[in-house]
Amino acid sequence: MSRLLISLPVAASLVAAFAPAVYASTLNVQLSADIRSSQPGVNRDAITDSVMLNVVEGLVAADEGGVIKPMLASDWTVSDDGTVYTFSLRDDVVFHNGAPMTAEEVKWTWDTSLSTPEHSCTTFFDGSRGSAIESVEILDPLTVEFTLTEPNALFLTYMAQSQCASNGILHPDSFNEDGTWNSPIATGPFVFGEWLRGESITLEKFDDYAITGEEIDGYGGRKDVLVDDVKLIVVPDNASAVAALRSGNLHVLPYLPPSEASELRADPNFTLVAAPHGGLITFLFQTEDAIMSKVEMRRAVAHALDIPEIVAAVTYGLGVPNPSLVSVGSAFHTELHDQGFEYDPEMAATLLAEAGYDGEEIVIQTNRRSAISYDAAVIAQAMLQASGINATIEVLEWATQLDRFNSGNYQAMAFNYSNRADPVLAYSAVLASKEDRANAIWDNPEAIALLDDLLQTSEPAERQALFDQLHEKFIEDVPLLMLANGMDVGVSSANVEGYRTWQGFARLWGVSLNE
Repeated sequence: MSRLLISLPVAASLVAAFAPAVYASTLNVQLSADIRSSQPGVNRDAITDSVMLNVVEGLVAADEGGVIKPMLASDWTVSDDGTVYTFSLRDDVVFHNGAPMTAEEVKWTWDTSLSTPEHSCTTFFDGSRGSAIESVEILDPLTVEFTLTEPNALFLTYMAQSQCASNGILHPDSFNEDGTWNSPIATGPFVFGEWLRGESITLEKFDDYAITGEEIDGYGGRKDVLVDDVKLIVVPDNASAVAALRSGNLHVLPYLPPSEASELRADPNFTLVAAPHGGLITFLFQTEDAIMSKVEMRRAVAHALDIPEIVAAVTYGLGVPNPSLVSVGSAFHTELHDQGFEYDPEMAATLLAEAGYDGEEIVIQTNRRSAISYDAAVIAQAMLQASGINATIEVLEWATQLDRFNSGNYQAMAFNYSNRADPVLAYSAVLASKEDRANAIWDNPEAIALLDDLLQTSEPAERQALFDQLHEKFIEDVPLLMLANGMDVGVSSANVEGYRTWQGFARLWGVSLNE
């Protein structure tokens, strides 16, 4: 008989965390680690953002396909030269303290964020990436104007990104009288409640939340809160979390490794939720390596790998293969972006001969911290060896592999990129001159020019055409292989309805608990 061993301090904290809820309808959700801060954008990480996105809201939000839509703004206009954005604000929004939201709080929030060196997202707006916010001005109580130093087609995308909790608008009372941070007073569907550091966070239903939209849509749309409150309980150990789920003390585990989640798939007491996001699961090539510089060699590797089989194995049947840097959930992912490389060992042999390959060793770097990257490397090695490619694996510590990646010191590498909600950010991560950026993967002047065009346009039809051209060049050059998008795998108890993740984060609105 196996037993779950928990240390006395951990056991004590779990007993306290799982004490009977005060509310009749409390949704208990695992946090694998405590948040770093309750101040959006300051001392943040992905877990912190995931919590804050249920509390704060920005002027705009990304919908299910990554298209930018109104949130606290009802609409906006852009000047002909692309440097002035004028936002009309909704007139029905109130903060958690009951005060109405106006242009004054919008300007105050942005001025405060931009003047706070610790704010993680200032680099998107201070000129570090080209364009900068020159001024934020109030035109009237419900109209605010942002002026940029130069056009930036990604301005709204940067505004809406999940990092820094979508640059949510705050009330000045979020700070104490002495200027120190207190807690977020925002406009989202949940109020930030009690935070017992290292143990739990309570998010309370905001009764005066101004609902908009007909249905849930990314981080925008309709946000109905269907429980009295949510208790986010810090349980770092997944085995303990699964035990709590089985006992009914936890209702939702937002993130589980596919290997662990798949074990619960057949159990009728649980609902498994798997959703791809904009992260990238890749197989990188160093195109300046003597062997991998030959496009025929890279194509041979591509045809020697059964990518659907690799994806199914490393995600335990939960992942979806994607040969494109445009994520499967993006509005810009069309049938064209499903075109990649078929598993074809005969074609691989022909291409190896064309490349003049003579059995030279190909080293695949990976690490054990990412089970998906490690498993992908092991399976790829076997498939490549079966096609006559002398593939070996070098297992590195994650920090060492990251150093090799950043310096370009590798032949081939199994590597994951974090979530890039907009596909232009995915292309920006891999496409650049290697003289300018050592960790660039794809150095093609024509492709770089297309990316530059993408950075200058926000018109959907123009963006679609450019993404299509980039994908065709990507398949032609094969600077890397896209295996699949990153994915989130969560599990909820059978009495939970409506729980979904999106773009790597837990959405707690639209979720009900049937006792």
